[in-house]
Order: sequence, then C-alpha cells, then structure tokens
Amino acid sequence: MLLELEQDNLSKVIANNNNVVVQYSASWCGNCRIMKPKFKKEASLNENVTFVVVDAEKFPESRKLANVDNLPTFAAFSNGALKNQVQTNKYDVLKTLINEVAHN
Repeated sequence: MLLELEQDNLSKVIANNNNVVVQYSASWCGNCRIMKPKFKKEASLNENVTFVVVDAEKFPESRKLANVDNLPTFAAFSNGALKNQVQTNKYDVLKTLINEVAHN
C-alpha cells in the first residue's frame, strides 16, 4: 500500500500498521523525484509493508519521527518504533532498508 500524506499524521499511520517505510521528500528535491518511482515500485512488490511519502517541509511533526536533515531520507518503522533510516539516492540501499521490515 502506498500513501501520500495529506495531513501531519504520520504517527497515526505508524501506530496502525506493523511495518512502515517512509520517503521524506520535498517538491524542490531532484533526488526525491528520481527515487519516488522506485519507492512506488517497491510498494507494489511488498504487500505486508505500508509505504508513505511525506513532504518534509509541509509536515514538521511527521518529520520529527526520524532524524531528517537531508533529502531524500527513508525511514523504516516496525511495531511503532524507528528501526533504521538512510539518506540515499541509491536504489540498492533503499531495497536493503525495506528488507529490514518486510521480512520480519
């Protein structure tokens, strides 16, 4: 499942789903635009993970759930807790992060 956050409620999404992977991005971020189709592809391949795209500038409370100081940042949450995060524009690094929660 892929969600694009429309309000600052990522904490609720994480609380209601066991495994969540988040892409923190911004409209001006070129690497974010490059990674988004790859993120969407992974969402279609991993049915037991909820994928969420968060605009890091519009939703500060959601941004606080991970240590976002560069974009794109990808964060993996499992059972409500931050498990790991990476700042990357490399597909293989993203896949490794997803696998940490997809195969629990």
